[in-house]
Amino acid sequence: MARILVVDDEIGIRELLSEILYDEGHTIELAENASQARAARLRIRPDLVLLDIWMPDTDGVTLLKEWGSQGLLDMPVIMMSGHATIDTAVEATRIGAIDFLEKPITLQRLLKTVSAGLARGRMPIVKSVAGGPIQNTNPAPVLMQAPETVPVEPVAVVDRSLLGDITLDQPLREARDAFERVYFEYHLGRENNSMTRVSEKTGLERTHLYRKLKQLGIESRKRST
Repeated sequence: MARILVVDDEIGIRELLSEILYDEGHTIELAENASQARAARLRIRPDLVLLDIWMPDTDGVTLLKEWGSQGLLDMPVIMMSGHATIDTAVEATRIGAIDFLEKPITLQRLLKTVSAGLARGRMPIVKSVAGGPIQNTNPAPVLMQAPETVPVEPVAVVDRSLLGDITLDQPLREARDAFERVYFEYHLGRENNSMTRVSEKTGLERTHLYRKLKQLGIESRKRST
């Protein structure tokens, strides 16, 4: 599971990418502009960033340069745009982006690009001699040599009493939905239905949390903020 920051000023794009990547098991943080992206970058230190080029306050290429100049470009960044030129894509790659997704983004292309980006891991940061943007000059992942002797962990035995009505004999999606219902009901009860505290406990942005509860069919109750 990875922490992925999605930066796009279009709510439809943010929600679509969030749903797809969440279903892949990732934790998603959303930002609609550069200001929110800066705060999220410092708060969660994402494993990967999907960054839109055209945004109203500060465009994605400028934000990419800013992160580079501040030594914050140690995570893979994938640029996104439906109107960018080849020159813009090349410029973003030169600054430090690892790839470029053209909108509309296909599911297969998104998952393949994100998977490749996460496989790189965190990247070394090297300052340019001229004092310009800090760029990644060797994006290849550094592989740690495995120890010669690896202790064998005992096989875990699932305590079925902890699963309640969840059965392991059903399809994965159904089992996951059943678990998530139990999970969110637990946190709602524990936090006295406070969506703010549940959001903090589960690590989901509130808009995503409301959508997830509706998707799981968890009845709306009187919830405090």
